[in-house]
Amino acid sequence: MKVEENKIEQLLVRTYDGRSQLGKDAAEMVSKKIQELQREKDYVYMIFASAPSQNEFLETLGKDTNIDWKKIVGFHMDEYIGLDLAHPQSFGYFLKKNLFDKVPIHQVHYIQGDSSNIEKECERYEQLLRRYPVDIVCMGIGENTHIAFNDPHVADFNDPHWVKIVDLDDKSRQQQVNDGCFDAFDDVPTHAVTLTVPALLQGKFLYCIVPGKNKARAVYQTLYEKVDSRYPSTILRKHQNTHLFIDKESAQYLHKPVV
Repeated sequence: MKVEENKIEQLLVRTYDGRSQLGKDAAEMVSKKIQELQREKDYVYMIFASAPSQNEFLETLGKDTNIDWKKIVGFHMDEYIGLDLAHPQSFGYFLKKNLFDKVPIHQVHYIQGDSSNIEKECERYEQLLRRYPVDIVCMGIGENTHIAFNDPHVADFNDPHWVKIVDLDDKSRQQQVNDGCFDAFDDVPTHAVTLTVPALLQGKFLYCIVPGKNKARAVYQTLYEKVDSRYPSTILRKHQNTHLFIDKESAQYLHKPVV
């Protein structure tokens, strides 16, 4: 397996020939970290992303027999407002189907997107995150460089809140169509609950999985734009324990001009 390794400020970057090997290797690294932490503490607290970019990673992780899932507590990083856990387009449903229903996980804390009081739901989820400090964050980067649903117009590197309501920008909504999650732009919800940038960065170890040509521009911006909330994922370069996993397609602009 050919892997190119680089470091951009604090961010460790691993480039693979294809997304299948990327997903498998990322899962292996996360598994090793889980096992290491499970030797030190009773429970490992993890945040997961819900997106097709995570498919190979989640599939491999879910089949890893070296992980004691009964000692893991799971969270997810965002949810559409108005969609319940049973809705096939909800992020909770995605993770339930692709990981949580396949493993004997100790507990999962879902964001209740259909709550009658979304403000209180944000408070409830934030209290959980503050009560149970997160060990591992498994995440992606959006086409507009968002992390979770911190789109450029709402991202705040110094946000006092850990969970908040956001309106989604058009590029973020269009990505959901590009990813095959919705049939049409108008079908994509306009608002969501998201973990904020500080909430994600409080995780001790971050693993960012970003394959595919649609993410090439975002990967370039993540690594080479000024660290600024206009490019939310640039903040990953300041976290001391973050790995970025990319493939040849998502890395295609790193060695030639962006078009």
